[in-house]
Amino acid sequence: MPDSPDVGHKRDGYYFEDLRVGMTSEYSRTVDEADIAQFSQVSGDTNPVHLDEEYAKKSVFGGRVAHGMLSASFISKVLGTQLPGIGCIYMEQNLRFKAPVRLGDTVDTVVEVTELEAEKHRARLHTVCRVGDKVVIDGNALVLVPPRKR
Repeated sequence: MPDSPDVGHKRDGYYFEDLRVGMTSEYSRTVDEADIAQFSQVSGDTNPVHLDEEYAKKSVFGGRVAHGMLSASFISKVLGTQLPGIGCIYMEQNLRFKAPVRLGDTVDTVVEVTELEAEKHRARLHTVCRVGDKVVIDGNALVLVPPRKR
């Protein structure tokens, strides 16, 4: 649920006109075995660093890690269901993967509106995922946000 439901909140998100620079929304999820297995199946990414502990022990990570894009998908969850919410269209995303996410880690995702382009109904947002105090993904997104019907 968006953090400011009193400001133009519609079910599951905001209209463009109700967005303000500085608005934020958060989502937390603990990554488990099922998440990794399902993401691997859906994405087709069967890299053994995600699936095989013996292989992963010999990697730079010293053990299994979650797919980076699994954690990045939590950003999509916030954008598509919370802020801006249902109806927004993902146009652009850049990501910097800064640290691995391991099984059992809780990924805290925060999205913040940083810029609004009124003429095109676009919002730019800072996107970050953390495990504890450590940033694991940092980036920015551009989305198209539905305007209020007139």
